[in-house]
Amino acid sequence: MSDPTGVRVTTVGDGVARLEWPDGQPIEDIQAAVGTALAQHARVEAWVDPSDPAAHRLAIWSGLRREGVMRGISVGDQQVDRVVYARLADDLPIHEPEGFRALLNSFLPRKRAISQMLVRDLDGRVLLCRLTYKQDWDLPGGVVEVGESPQLAVTREVEEELALQIPAGRLLLTDWLPPWSGWDDALCLVFDGGEHQSSVLDDMVRQEREIRDAAFCTVDEVRERCADFTARRVESALANLSSAAPAYVESGST
Repeated sequence: MSDPTGVRVTTVGDGVARLEWPDGQPIEDIQAAVGTALAQHARVEAWVDPSDPAAHRLAIWSGLRREGVMRGISVGDQQVDRVVYARLADDLPIHEPEGFRALLNSFLPRKRAISQMLVRDLDGRVLLCRLTYKQDWDLPGGVVEVGESPQLAVTREVEEELALQIPAGRLLLTDWLPPWSGWDDALCLVFDGGEHQSSVLDDMVRQEREIRDAAFCTVDEVRERCADFTARRVESALANLSSAAPAYVESGST
């Protein structure tokens, strides 16, 4: 159905309505249409052109939360992408603090976090892992889950991937990783795993799905086996062991 204001509301599924509006539509009209549609539906959504910033603002400030990108849908005779915004009937109102924070949380930028551990033997060599999904070696660790402490995450990853119980110590390094080879940018946090006898690897049990091998390596071996930015990160973390405060680098170096 079409509202007299120009906002179009279409029932597209059981309890689901979709909104469309022309360019220049006042936000008050869209807000009113959302409220009216939610009185009759459990969910109201809008599919927005990724290249239309004005439409994104209208969707957000009408109380619709960003949910993700619908890729390759048919619009006319074209395959296009659309950003999906939606509001559920039981979502908290945006005039309430928690509801407003949930709205902001849906569209503000997020960065992937990676936690790694700098584990050394008594000769100063660094523990590296050879991964199954790439040729170069890397520090042990992995991606931090949503809502997970980065410090606990790397302890968990080391136990899952190597069956070694090494609690993460203090933060040594924060390394910003620029976009690269299909990845968005990310933050890599390197925690101190302390010094251990090299025989600690005798108890290692590799998670074979992800880890091909693991070994303590000299700095020269780190440079040979790792990607250049990983080698720089390792050297920056080693250099910061004697500092009382964590360092910040970008792509492994200052």
